[in-house]
Amino acid sequence: MHREDRQDRLIIEGVTLGNKQFRPTDWIERIATLWADYGRDRRLRYSPALYPCMISGAKCLVVARDLQRQDPQMFDFVLQFAEQNQLRIQEDRRDQLQTASADQRGEPWNYRFFEKTG
Repeated sequence: MHREDRQDRLIIEGVTLGNKQFRPTDWIERIATLWADYGRDRRLRYSPALYPCMISGAKCLVVARDLQRQDPQMFDFVLQFAEQNQLRIQEDRRDQLQTASADQRGEPWNYRFFEKTG
């Protein structure tokens, strides 16, 4: 993975700047679900722009910087939520990404679902 690819994503940790676990513990899934879609198999599919992951055993939220272009209000909401709750925010520095399961890769993400009309 190229360094510039990693810099295209932010990681929001489920831990505050004071090293306390943020509650409720399912906040990451709640936020990621706001931009998720259901596939033909009726399974929830997280967007590649906003999805939960585990890093070193800690629950985190991955936010693609491109979300700011795709949906500026959602991007601002996520970052404001993190800042207001004093959550750790950092650049994605992982060498390897956590890949989606095979059944999720079989169906492309439908960004048109979120396009604004009018």
